[in-house]
Amino acid sequence: CFKSFPPACARVIYLGLCSPGPLEDVVIDRYDIPRVCPREVQTGDFVRYHYNGTFTDGKKFDSSHERGAPFSGQVGLGRLITGLDRGVQGMCVNERRKVTVPPHLAYGSIGAGDVIPADTVLVFDVVLLDIWNTEDKVQTRTLSKPESCKRLAEATDFIRYHYNGTLLNGVPFDSSHSRNGTYDTYVGMGYLIKGMDEGLIGMCVGETRTIIIPPFLAYEEKGYGTVIPSQATLVFEVFMIDLFNPKDDIAVVVKEVPKTCTRKTVVGDYIRYHYNGTFQDGSGFDTSYQRNSTYNTYIGMGYVIQGMDKALQGLCIGEKRRVILPPHMAYGEKGTGDIIPGSAVLVFDIHVIDFHNPKDLIEIKVTSKPKKCNLTSEVDDLIQYRYNCSLMDGTLLYSSDHYEKAPITTLGANKVIEGLDEGLRGMCVGEKRVVIVPPHLGHGENGAKGVPSSAVLHFELELLDLQKGVPDGYMFVWLGDSPDPLFPAMDLNKDLSFTAFINIQVVEGTGRLRPGMDADGIIKDMFNNQDRNRDGKIVAEELKLKVEEDSDKARHEEL
Repeated sequence: CFKSFPPACARVIYLGLCSPGPLEDVVIDRYDIPRVCPREVQTGDFVRYHYNGTFTDGKKFDSSHERGAPFSGQVGLGRLITGLDRGVQGMCVNERRKVTVPPHLAYGSIGAGDVIPADTVLVFDVVLLDIWNTEDKVQTRTLSKPESCKRLAEATDFIRYHYNGTLLNGVPFDSSHSRNGTYDTYVGMGYLIKGMDEGLIGMCVGETRTIIIPPFLAYEEKGYGTVIPSQATLVFEVFMIDLFNPKDDIAVVVKEVPKTCTRKTVVGDYIRYHYNGTFQDGSGFDTSYQRNSTYNTYIGMGYVIQGMDKALQGLCIGEKRRVILPPHMAYGEKGTGDIIPGSAVLVFDIHVIDFHNPKDLIEIKVTSKPKKCNLTSEVDDLIQYRYNCSLMDGTLLYSSDHYEKAPITTLGANKVIEGLDEGLRGMCVGEKRVVIVPPHLGHGENGAKGVPSSAVLHFELELLDLQKGVPDGYMFVWLGDSPDPLFPAMDLNKDLSFTAFINIQVVEGTGRLRPGMDADGIIKDMFNNQDRNRDGKIVAEELKLKVEEDSDKARHEEL
């Protein structure tokens, strides 16, 4: 029969005989068919459609469009007029067809009140909006998914997701994107419609899936306000932002650990670290690198969010790790400002630059030492030394190699930072050592030019020269007991000058002038100190020794 139709009539289906004359069955004109038709109406399906009903002369007798409410009903069970029951079978959602129904398959010889006369052919222009069956289940289809998916959404998890919601015919009814905010809820606990609760299970963070929910697992006969009609199939395109469980602890993934790790962070330490902060979908919210400054804080003392306080414990200098913080160990349900939304899982990639404890002393490691070491540096000595100063991550800050001459300093004279001064003590000429200086013995919280705030410093030191010194405030000291009586020993009234006498003591090793200063100038000052009447001579009555006991009970005497 169908093969005898001319090409122009191929879209028209006669469900009765092909011969001309009175209609024996419905005639269907499928004048608008969607390109994609995943499902066709079958007997027993429930449908929702709009229609215009007219007579063959075009006069309208009924319209669901004008009533503003589509028709809903079950197909093939006698709940529709027989002709229309047959006419909608095989339809796709969004298909438009014209169904011509003969009288005996419509209202027959009786008609329908004053609206439809007896023995009238009816024409229905139908557009199918929805189709479902009581045997339907929730349908899910993954549109995109991350390559790695370490965790799937489970019942009792708390999730954050974006969605676009449409009816089965594509008409949108809601979107979280338009509100610029995710939908946040527990899954599998009845906070959502049943179909959505089911459709979200098994999703990964970063996954996009389509969820098709039949009406009896959605809003059923009641619908939802004016947005979702009665018995509507719902289609959601969902993008999972993140998920967690209220029982979650922090998760740590170690990325890189230095070969040597002599010490790990503990509560009370002060740490400097760089970080990148992202959400679980990979979008960033903060980074210390952009500010070109580390984040500095005490550990385990409540200065940072709870999860970070915990995550910063047990790290080595130079270690890199990824830390995932559930919201209840981060910023909770409220989030913070416009940066971090409520109930957001946070991901931090951390790089530890250094850490110390306020009780730390300097650390000294001798790397090279001469076999003979009879003379070592101490307070008041004049020394010359070579150094490289770096941060603990190896960043070079400054070096004596950058200058023409290695620095010279007097130990204990507050000429260098306290930790370096201490680290240079006890060294032999030619000795090399590494000295670690905590900030409170270095440049402190304020830092210095080129030195970050609260930075632990790494010094490589080599002692080049050592001249034993004299205590602060002295110009000459006896290295043993001074001559007694002193004046005759100086032979000042004979042929020996004061200058010659002092120089002899230095040469013979019984006395020492302050190093680093002009010897003649020191001796001249010493003479002037003893020549109390300023007559150019020193007599016995003028000669006096300055005597002090130092902290080590060693006796210092000075002219």
